[in-house]
Amino acid sequence: MESVVGAIVGRDSEQEVLSTFVAAPGGRALVLRGDSGVGKSALLGHVSQLAAAEQHRVIRAAGVEAESELPFAGLHQFLYPLLSYIERLDEIHRKVFDVVFGRSEGTPPSVMTLGIAVLDLLSLAASQHPLLLVLDDGQWLDTSSTEVIGFVGRRLTGSSVKLVVVLRAGVPSGFDTAALPELAVTTLSEKASEQMLDMHHPGLAAPVRRLVLEEAQGNPLALLELPPYVRGNRTGHAPEVSFGYTGIPLPQRLQQVYGARIKALPDAVRAQLLRGALDGVGAGTTAGQARSARYRMVDAEEAVAAGLLEVDPLGGDFVFRHPLVRSSVVQTATPNERRAAHTVLAGVHRDDIERRATHLAASTIDPDEEVAAALEAAAESATRRGGAVAAVAWLTRAAELSENPQERSRRLGSAAYIAGHSGRLEQAQQLVRGSVDADSDVSPDSVVTSGYVVLFEDGDVRSSQRQVFAAIESMRERGIRQPDEVLTRLIDLLLAISQYGSDEAWWERVHELLDSLGDAVPAHSRIYQDAWGDVVLRGAGVNERVERAYADPHSLEPWDVTRLAVAAYHVDTLSQYRPYLQRMVDREVETGALADAMTMLHLIMLDQMTVGEWDEAERTGQRCLELTTTHGHALFVHHTHAYLGLLAAMRGQVEHARELQATVDTWARPRGVGFLTQITDTIGTTAALAEGDYEAAYLHAIGITPPGTFRPYAHQAPRTLLDLVEAALHTGRTQQAHQHAQAAHHAGLPHISPRLALTTYGALAMTTPDPTQADHYYHQAQTHPQAHLFPYELARIHLAHGIRQRHTHGPKTARHCLTLAAQTFQRLGAATWAERAHAELRVSGLASRATTQLAELTWQERRIADLAASGLTNKEIGERMHLSPRTVSSHLYRVFPKLGITSRAALRDALGKIPDNQNV
Repeated sequence: MESVVGAIVGRDSEQEVLSTFVAAPGGRALVLRGDSGVGKSALLGHVSQLAAAEQHRVIRAAGVEAESELPFAGLHQFLYPLLSYIERLDEIHRKVFDVVFGRSEGTPPSVMTLGIAVLDLLSLAASQHPLLLVLDDGQWLDTSSTEVIGFVGRRLTGSSVKLVVVLRAGVPSGFDTAALPELAVTTLSEKASEQMLDMHHPGLAAPVRRLVLEEAQGNPLALLELPPYVRGNRTGHAPEVSFGYTGIPLPQRLQQVYGARIKALPDAVRAQLLRGALDGVGAGTTAGQARSARYRMVDAEEAVAAGLLEVDPLGGDFVFRHPLVRSSVVQTATPNERRAAHTVLAGVHRDDIERRATHLAASTIDPDEEVAAALEAAAESATRRGGAVAAVAWLTRAAELSENPQERSRRLGSAAYIAGHSGRLEQAQQLVRGSVDADSDVSPDSVVTSGYVVLFEDGDVRSSQRQVFAAIESMRERGIRQPDEVLTRLIDLLLAISQYGSDEAWWERVHELLDSLGDAVPAHSRIYQDAWGDVVLRGAGVNERVERAYADPHSLEPWDVTRLAVAAYHVDTLSQYRPYLQRMVDREVETGALADAMTMLHLIMLDQMTVGEWDEAERTGQRCLELTTTHGHALFVHHTHAYLGLLAAMRGQVEHARELQATVDTWARPRGVGFLTQITDTIGTTAALAEGDYEAAYLHAIGITPPGTFRPYAHQAPRTLLDLVEAALHTGRTQQAHQHAQAAHHAGLPHISPRLALTTYGALAMTTPDPTQADHYYHQAQTHPQAHLFPYELARIHLAHGIRQRHTHGPKTARHCLTLAAQTFQRLGAATWAERAHAELRVSGLASRATTQLAELTWQERRIADLAASGLTNKEIGERMHLSPRTVSSHLYRVFPKLGITSRAALRDALGKIPDNQNV
């Protein structure tokens, strides 16, 4: 705005920074932050011209306040001009973009997955010409896009892509935490202000000139726009807007200036401007988007003459001269004018379910069932795309526009349900109260919402159980015999509460109630009923049912994905579904189902613990703990502490494990949260085993379940099979150990889950007196096709087998199993177990920890090891090598035992000992 014939006044230092930015080799990002009218747009135009002169391709986008809750709306603007390049990407990345652009219905990708795909797309596009990405009004960008663009902006080094983001000072933005370099754009100096004013408005009378300078306070836009409107100006005409020492903020005064010009335009021109403003048409340098993406203003030459619009030199479209013009157009319009404009825009976006819904909602006053249904469909779309916050707003508006009380109540109930899953429990309660008022009858939705609030906030299992149970009984008595949305929510909540309660008598009542409902219980809920209660009694076939349910993932809501994954955990097949959780969790934390995201983090942590990624599990647990604590979900806070305590016990960090055990037990036991108290007993068992206190381990283990049986509805009973058997054997309780192993076999545990098959065969091998039969069971355990997915349990079986072989076949025979156990424990970081295995190796005749000849590293393992030794995290290594952090972690876990080390800190020294001609 402060440019004159290509010159910019008073911005020498800023121009120097931008010139260096464009000329510098490689990719980089820069944020321009400043007040409205301070000249950010002029600098944006300047950097775009510099880049164009250097043969950069310039791609422009702008944040739109009306679209700030539409997932990926901003990213679409950036990527639209690059659609032709997407077809040249590999199939994996093409599928990512197909989901983001709505061309397929897969699960939306995580920030990292999408960010890596965007980086590859940009690199491909920049291989022909360097790219400059320009984002104006970044503070209005939707959260999903902000996360991805921030991720990309931090990783442009080494590319031919540059990114400039413009932010309005004083307006919170997701870019505030993006850690991108910033250039502050401040007001002009007094000298520069005078120079600019004299260039644009020469010959002003001295009093007027002084007043303008005082009013503008160095704001370039004010210096350009105020002179014709200050009292006593040299034109001799009375100003349309009175200025002076009014105390009104400068941006508002500028809007008054623009408002006066807008009101002077013909109605038809103002209608064009209003449609463009409400649809987010760009201002100046933010033009250049695809013509189909925004409303095209026509016949608006008079607005150009009035200094409100400009003509985009690239596309020839009308664009707003400044963002303040756009906001002034909206503010000066009457409500009827705005509604009429939204009606037109709903037609423009008739093929975009979410944008159409946004405009329909704003165009309608009276109840309209067609509009309400469109909003409900948009809410469903947003929920599946990680936009639960937007979904709540649309469902609330749909309720307002419903034509009958029943539909209004139903939609408010749905809004409350999603708000509850989004972690917004207070909002959920308010929505339910509105639902009850509308229906004049006690709504089952209120029971759902209050049940979640009571459970999440304070872990009150007993009262929520009674309340939900009674609501389901009431609906049954009203004759419901088919699946019903509210009934399904009540059933799933009852099952979740029952899982946390883990009470046998209560579960039997639940089974009786659900059986009486017959076909009214959905298939998914039946899976939860069988998996979450007692897998020993009801777990057969659950694995196959979960697999069928996941066969069509795009049809699943976030809570469906989460609940099915919980079922998969109970039958130990979680690993195959973890990619779904990892893709979804980041988006749900930001704008989606936050409560489900907390459970997703629990599940990811559990699978990381299971497959041996213990460092990653620790980080996931800490992230979840921070999230649950911040949002006051006491149940999830203690649930997270329980898993962190179990991990600490497995690692042999006994003191820390017992501290967490006591914290969780003190909170959970008085509330009857049996699910957590069972985990605290497991922590006690695991910690005692880690330090070799087998008597204490046995006492903790039989607190979970007596030997020879599996206490009904105690989910830790089958999971601690190996613990009880080992503790019994080491304390001379051979008969009890044998009885427990036989009970597992007779209960059919090997047919329920791969982990239970591994531990059952291991327990049978440890307790069988006949050496031949024992070897058979050891072979069954160690050669199980999925045994590698449970390295902690497998290593314990290797250790037990090695000890038995040393006694029965001699030290030399035992060394292989003992070496495998030692390597695995060492890799996991199970310090006390590793030392036990090394002690057995020393007894077998191997005096040092270098028990096996170092195996050669593959090329990929060596590359990953080198990057890890240089200090990069697994995530950063994955980005460089286009691997997931989990894959990187798996490679490192194979590298550690090959190098004879146990930590990343030892990598550099170990790699230095490898001959130069190896693995090159």
